[in-house]
Amino acid sequence: MNRLLTTIFETGLVPVIKIDDASKASLLGKALLAGGLPVAEVTFRTDAAEESIRRMNAECPGLLVGAGTVTSPELARSAIAAGARFIVSPGFNPATVDYCLEHEVPVVPGVNSPSMVEAGMGKGLEVLKFFPAEASGGLRMLDAMAGPFGKMRFIPTGGIDASNLGSYVSHPSVLAVGGSWMVKSDLIEAGRWDDIASLCAQASLAVHGFALAHVGINQSDAQAATDLAATLEILGFQPREGNSSIFSGTDFEIMKSFYRGAHGHLALRCNSVERALAFMSRLGFTGVEETAKVEKGRLKTIYLDKELGGFAVHLLRD
Repeated sequence: MNRLLTTIFETGLVPVIKIDDASKASLLGKALLAGGLPVAEVTFRTDAAEESIRRMNAECPGLLVGAGTVTSPELARSAIAAGARFIVSPGFNPATVDYCLEHEVPVVPGVNSPSMVEAGMGKGLEVLKFFPAEASGGLRMLDAMAGPFGKMRFIPTGGIDASNLGSYVSHPSVLAVGGSWMVKSDLIEAGRWDDIASLCAQASLAVHGFALAHVGINQSDAQAATDLAATLEILGFQPREGNSSIFSGTDFEIMKSFYRGAHGHLALRCNSVERALAFMSRLGFTGVEETAKVEKGRLKTIYLDKELGGFAVHLLRD
């Protein structure tokens, strides 16, 4: 996967933007960056699209700007000339795909059937847009297509918002999700940049779905762990013994010896450990490679290199 697609994967969400006034483009781009979403898909649904792409590229360093609703080679030519780094189409137009490939610009055409996926594979594409996602069967259809096309990655778009975002980004075949609820046209028109930045920040957190899975408590030896588990059992947390620890219910893991963290560890549940690592890296954390556990080609869990309040932290994908 090239660096551009990696950025889209790590972000997990592609804001789909309809903008009518190009003079607002750079302010919008800066709001996206402030909200932690460094990707923009500016759709060719208005006459301002081309100039908006040009201004975002020039005035918003760090923002990966692409063009959407590109339905012909001519529109692709205009978008690329304006600086679009990637092209997204609502359907599969072979001429548009060929033009982008000839100019070495990543293209993500829309598909919603196995035949269209095979057409994308025939062009050597790695990523396709699943559109319109909800109207085409949603996650059930995505599951059906992911089976025979296990190496293909999708960007579901259409009918996705904060209420179902987590279900989509958790799917192993999903590179990212496209959506517009954080960049609605009325917010752009009104210049409500702080509101857009806030919605983007909320959407970014929703991509990751961080939640406390359990608290690990270090004990000096097995007897001390057993004694603590017995006390927690009185409070209703039923013990389940393992080799190196005792789980009390699902909330506490009592370690039979001192492990990572001065006091123990915090297990944070997330939708994708890989995406969560990229997010945490912006906060100064890195993963400890020797603690990584992989399941079916995806990271299942990994510890971070810094503690929080005397607790080690490990990310966990359910």
